[in-house]
Amino acid sequence: MIAVIGAGAMGEALMAGWIAAGTSPDEIVAVDQDTDRLARLRERRGVRSVEVSGVSVAEVVVVAVKPHHVATALTDIAPHLGPDAVVVSVAAGVTLARLAEVLPEGQPVIRVMPNTPALVGRGVAGLAPGPTVAPGQTARVMGMMEAVGICVELPENQFDALTAISGSGPAYLFLVAEAMIEAGVHQGLGRDVATRLVNGTFAGAAAMLEGVDASATELRERVTSPAGTTAAALRVLDERAVRAAFLSAVEACARRSSEL
Repeated sequence: MIAVIGAGAMGEALMAGWIAAGTSPDEIVAVDQDTDRLARLRERRGVRSVEVSGVSVAEVVVVAVKPHHVATALTDIAPHLGPDAVVVSVAAGVTLARLAEVLPEGQPVIRVMPNTPALVGRGVAGLAPGPTVAPGQTARVMGMMEAVGICVELPENQFDALTAISGSGPAYLFLVAEAMIEAGVHQGLGRDVATRLVNGTFAGAAAMLEGVDASATELRERVTSPAGTTAAALRVLDERAVRAAFLSAVEACARRSSEL
């Protein structure tokens, strides 16, 4: 049994991804203070809600609340955890040491940083097990995350960088997509047409990054003819320091992750 504490965007994305990958909704329970949210989750995903005490039957307890709510959530569930249950935190910036401070001594805990494309089975996650986690527990949680995308095991000291690249990364791409759609509208396209063109371009480019044996740099160069249209566009992006802006944005995200 899997218990998910917090049925917000990330919690639901994970549950939806697991169900799409073959996990029965009957094998998942959710805990959340928002009863309306739980009702919508039941309607959309078939996942039933339980009181905090219901986590006692779970072998894996996923804590998917905002970072500043993690301590409270762990305090609430701690008396109900089985000694062999593994607690999985998906909260950005909350270290294994901080998690262990609130949990019973020796409780297995794993830190995971996923992202929302798990909702469509294309998530990216990093995983760091705590010192009392058994290899079988790590393998199970790794399998859960791989059921909704890809997962890599990383040392915890790299989690701020992971958060800045893949955890928050979808938002960067959505922002670029928004800007491109707006640019298409300014060029005379209908918004629905511009949206279809941009969404399809992103999907196709992502498929090439994954499926073509070439680096991002090589793929960009293949599209960029000397003195051509793409070169003209890229020159403007370079003049506006877009690369530097992304470097600064990722740095700011990693710094904020370390501050949480």
